[in-house]
Amino acid sequence: MVEVEHLDIRTVTMGINLLGCPSKEPEAVGDYIHRRVVGQAARLRQAAAEVEEMYGIPIVNKRVSVTPVSLVLEGAPEASYRAAGQALERAALELGIDYIAGYSALVHKGATPGDARLMRSIPEVLAETTRVCSSVNLATSRAGINMEAVAAMGEVIVEASRRTEHGAGCARLVVFANAPEDNPFIAGAMHGVGEPDVVVNVGVSGPGVVLAAIERQRHLEQRMDLGTLAETVKRMAFKITRAGELIGREVVARLGPPVQFGVVDLSLAPTPAQGDSVADILVAMGLEVAGTHGTTAALFLLTEAVKKGGLMASSSVGGLSGAFIPVSEDGGMVNATRVGALTLDKLEAMTAICSVGLDMVALPGDTSPETIAAIIADEMAIGVMNHKTTACRLIPVPGARAGDTVDLGGLLGELIVMEVKPFQSAPFIRLGGRIPPAVSSFRN
Repeated sequence: MVEVEHLDIRTVTMGINLLGCPSKEPEAVGDYIHRRVVGQAARLRQAAAEVEEMYGIPIVNKRVSVTPVSLVLEGAPEASYRAAGQALERAALELGIDYIAGYSALVHKGATPGDARLMRSIPEVLAETTRVCSSVNLATSRAGINMEAVAAMGEVIVEASRRTEHGAGCARLVVFANAPEDNPFIAGAMHGVGEPDVVVNVGVSGPGVVLAAIERQRHLEQRMDLGTLAETVKRMAFKITRAGELIGREVVARLGPPVQFGVVDLSLAPTPAQGDSVADILVAMGLEVAGTHGTTAALFLLTEAVKKGGLMASSSVGGLSGAFIPVSEDGGMVNATRVGALTLDKLEAMTAICSVGLDMVALPGDTSPETIAAIIADEMAIGVMNHKTTACRLIPVPGARAGDTVDLGGLLGELIVMEVKPFQSAPFIRLGGRIPPAVSSFRN
């Protein structure tokens, strides 16, 4: 399963509380954040390596998330935000971790002056760092959608794209509806205010394992129906989740107090590697290519079976949990985009089912901030109405047109620029204000 079917623990992410920052001045902020993160996470890689060797299951990524920085720095001067970003980068480099997340703000009902400063600083921080990740929560089912912040993030995404090669900085920036406080996956990880002081959350993977299980069952049962298919996925999700919790608790045991075990996020997280694709699972279900008619129904079956199997396996399931569809990070999704089966509209429909949303989607370089904001608003509406987490990780690629290809390499994969509708949404976006929540939100 490990060597052939790509079973791995995608990430062990340590969440660290930063609310004890003693000063808002830049030098003090940078020193505190660096010392706090390095002090708590100093043994994270070693502990993960010991567990990896013990069980023979790869732990691909070791990461850190922190309290949303806008909460830590409210009332601080603008220079402190840059200092915080630089301190997070230094800590990540010193620890040898791949990403550190939490350069974040929660603005679903309105933005404080500190939230606004952080949002304005995002392009600069992403341009000056390589491992810092940023997120902004723009909507909740309880509050509705903060359209002022949606419009602002359209501008931020365009500016972040301009400041980084191929717009790659935007791969470290995500906007949310209903962002969870215990998400271990990048770029949206954060250490929520309801979390313990220091916690370890685990993100499992396993698209290749689920794919292999479906193919084995089809070989054994030529007339397998959809109910049997769902049971096959559920059983495999059970095994993957048990493995994830075991690994996470072993890492925590080696780290010792004050570190606590948090959650297992059982999302199927694909990679560009052959055979490690959610899109390939959909094809194994009987679709010619991901994105064709029937894709949303097949994704619904897959996501629900994964969740049911995980909930049977553990009482500590959290984060996002389901199935990820990051376009550039999934070889099957890249192929589906290339042949024209997967479009922006079809992806939007799929996000009503999957764990996240419009993830790692490349847009033409001349896409306006208002159009990007409108795409975000559509995605936020799906999350708010359906009481689920949705998100956008959009990458306007400077100089690129629809159909162009850009290879970002590594886990980020191959971007195929998607076509955006040429019609205007700007007057709607410029109305501003807040879209109220659905009636179903008023439940006590």
